[in-house]
Amino acid sequence: MSNVHVITGGTGGMGKAIAELVGKTGTVLLADVNEDRLIQTKEELVTKGMENVHIQTVDITDAENVRALANKAKSLGTLKSIINTAGLSPTMGDSKRITEVNLIGTGIILDEFLKIARPGTVAVCISSMSGHMVPKDGPYVEVLKNPLAPNFIETMEKMSQGNPGAAYSLSKLGVLLIVEHQAWAWGQKGARIVSLSPGTINTPMGRQEASQQEQMKVMLDHTPLLREGEPKEIATVVEFLISEGASYITGTDIRVDGGTIANIDKVPR
Repeated sequence: MSNVHVITGGTGGMGKAIAELVGKTGTVLLADVNEDRLIQTKEELVTKGMENVHIQTVDITDAENVRALANKAKSLGTLKSIINTAGLSPTMGDSKRITEVNLIGTGIILDEFLKIARPGTVAVCISSMSGHMVPKDGPYVEVLKNPLAPNFIETMEKMSQGNPGAAYSLSKLGVLLIVEHQAWAWGQKGARIVSLSPGTINTPMGRQEASQQEQMKVMLDHTPLLREGEPKEIATVVEFLISEGASYITGTDIRVDGGTIANIDKVPR
């Protein structure tokens, strides 16, 4: 049976770049909330020579949608990877919706795909360098680990005070914590779970944030490599993380940020 790679947010800059690389080793199942963009992305990938590309319209905050996606993946072959790139940045929604997509969506995906995980399956959750800017010892830490808990949105709204930027940073710290928290459960299946934290990446979403947030430009000016990252530079790390070469890496985060976080104390506030 074919290895299946499921990519949520599959029509975004990172999602497409990842699909191009991992699609060389199996079947790709792209999921996104926008059907028109999915059809267009599939056509682009097929034009580039990829044969086994499937698509499914999915709202990752809807458990039934995600269950249907997991069932589709199962029908296509053996689940090799679930790569969750779907998410909202601070300019793309209010605090409630950011929490819902970035945290509850992640929780639902991991919950459903753990059920069909097998030895060798890898879950990759895209976080952000923003998650590394929030202290890991605040009162929110235990809350963030359990995004499917009752009243989660209400609790998070109090913590973010309705601020989209705060909700985003907390949500991305949450992804880091969830990955650490779930490493044992995935390990019981012989599977791995990791997160990846991009810095400023040259994607449509990245450009939108940079154009609307002055702080993004300031941080880029203080990034040791003095440039944005490219989507392929995220994709090559994902390709490694789901390979046998990374077979002892689980429950941790990889920063792919050009050194921004390492240099963050030098960024003017």
